[in-house]
Amino acid sequence: MASPISQKLEEKLVCSICLELFQVPVTLPCGHNFCKRCISDHWDKQKQAPAGSDASYTCPECRRGFERCPELEKNVTLCSVVELARDGDAGGSATGRCEVTPAELCRQHGRPLELYCEDERRCICCICTVRDCQRHRRVLFEEERAKKQTFLKESLEKAQEESERIELAMKELEVQTQSIKDCSEEFIAGIRSKFTHLKKALEDFQGQTVARIEQEQGAALEHVDKNWNLWKDRLDVLGQHRERAQSLLACPDHRTFLQEFPLLPPLESPEALEPVEFDVAAVIKPISEILTSISRLLLEDLPASVTPKAPDSAGQGPVHPQELAVKAVAPLPRCQLRAELLKDHRNLTFDPETANKYLKLSKGARKAKHSPGAVHGQEQGPRFKPWQVLCTQSYGPGHHYWEVNISSHSIILGVTYRGLPWEQQQGHRFNIGLDGGSWGLQVREDCYLAWHKGQAQKIREQLYENLGVSLDYGKGLLSFYGLGERTKLIHSFHGIFTEPLYPVFWLCEGRVVTLCQRD
Repeated sequence: MASPISQKLEEKLVCSICLELFQVPVTLPCGHNFCKRCISDHWDKQKQAPAGSDASYTCPECRRGFERCPELEKNVTLCSVVELARDGDAGGSATGRCEVTPAELCRQHGRPLELYCEDERRCICCICTVRDCQRHRRVLFEEERAKKQTFLKESLEKAQEESERIELAMKELEVQTQSIKDCSEEFIAGIRSKFTHLKKALEDFQGQTVARIEQEQGAALEHVDKNWNLWKDRLDVLGQHRERAQSLLACPDHRTFLQEFPLLPPLESPEALEPVEFDVAAVIKPISEILTSISRLLLEDLPASVTPKAPDSAGQGPVHPQELAVKAVAPLPRCQLRAELLKDHRNLTFDPETANKYLKLSKGARKAKHSPGAVHGQEQGPRFKPWQVLCTQSYGPGHHYWEVNISSHSIILGVTYRGLPWEQQQGHRFNIGLDGGSWGLQVREDCYLAWHKGQAQKIREQLYENLGVSLDYGKGLLSFYGLGERTKLIHSFHGIFTEPLYPVFWLCEGRVVTLCQRD
């Protein structure tokens, strides 16, 4: 095999026009050398150029122009060097070729492969360049490899980005798995807590309920595991692709690189995954209705379970809100029941983003008043169309208690899931307690109405200026108390809560609600 110095020397003895060793080399004033016939033919073509084009004599290498045709003198020294190169090539061909591997030589001409033909997509020698590929696009190995390397690097970047996305999706699936488990355990704990208040006869029902949720949990986790395995398989494929691509990029030989490149399989689009659905609330909905009825029977009808209700007062006629003040009560005593409730007291604030445009909030968002005109800045935005407002706080598992002061009747206080409709319900001026996701106590002038799922239960009880709300999320118990000389239970809702609950209020014209604060 010829030495690198010999190859570079031979490259310097090649005419840049015919790409062959010089034949009668001549030197131009600019210092560049060409075959005498090649440069003469080049200038003859320039003379035949269309009128108006630059007809001066120029060097094909540096584009330097000459006003008159330079005299072409034979470069005797360069000619001698070319002859020596020819003699050395002829004498050393017998021994030199045996050192060159067949893969490095042109199959047609036996010459070393020096360029890459983009049109024929193969490596070519200098003879191929002049004969077969003279009009083709020819580039150096390094240039072509650079293009292929750019493509491979982009492919690697895409593979890396997709790998990161898949890893992130797998982490999200792991979080979702834990969330499903936690959610299931929370519901199971709530149901078990509910059954502890019932008789031994309900134990079989409890086991069936827990098994049903665990079955849904298993199905959901199985779906998650399937999606996880699909992402894992895809990640393995991408890893194999990266290894092969990196191995190919590390190949030092240009020819091997170009021959192995087409064997690299392309990346295929990943398989679309089906979304995982896990809605325990829908599963336990019929069970929730049954437990609500059973709880009401066991916890309200049994004399030892709850405080007996006061007898209904006289006058059962239709009830209409009128401008009558609530009966004033004495300062609140600290009875034993209220002292227990206050251990879980929560300080509330109104959420200005939800307040109806007629509800004016105080500076600390602890007082809401129904004003005669729209409040400036509350005319637009996604807020309640009925005269309602949510509190900023929401409550989940645990026991929570808060107290409010009301200026008069025609007020509703309750709790709701976040999805309470913004629009006013047909036939009602409010929407608290009209669906299965909200519970409300309406204060009227001579009674209370307990609202849930659009059904109202009338409660005959004295009207209180101060009211307490107790939420035992795990037991599914929501209770409203009147705070007078003694703390009196007004009404309790029984159910199974599946989402965080927000305190919510509805105020008629001129009414004021104040959230009581404690240190």
